[in-house]
Amino acid sequence: MSFEANDNADEVMSEINMTPLVDVMLVLLVIFIITLPVIQHAVKVDLPRASSTRNAPLPDNLQLSIDAQGQFFFGKQAIDATGLQIRLQTEASKDPQPQLFIRGDKRVPYEFVAQAMSTAQRAGMQRIGFVTTQP
Repeated sequence: MSFEANDNADEVMSEINMTPLVDVMLVLLVIFIITLPVIQHAVKVDLPRASSTRNAPLPDNLQLSIDAQGQFFFGKQAIDATGLQIRLQTEASKDPQPQLFIRGDKRVPYEFVAQAMSTAQRAGMQRIGFVTTQP
């Protein structure tokens, strides 16, 4: 039997030795397992107790619609300018005051929207919003 001597001692080893890497990872794992319960201890604080009470219910929102002809609708009921003033004064006197949402048709002249806002301001309404749709 003849053996060929093909291994040269001068060859460079191109593979990474994984054994030291695995040893270091296991040591780190053991360190974290031991130190984790020590780190988790929080500072003991005597927290105050609070009673939970229900918040006051929010008032209903008011819907004021203006159609293309300039007619006012409070909710779904048609109303004229003087009736609108009286109704808004009644709603403004409530505590908490409801929010007024104005829904104006896109073809309505701005004059009618401005008149509705002016009437609401004179009635004492504090919170007025506009309703639009996404394009």
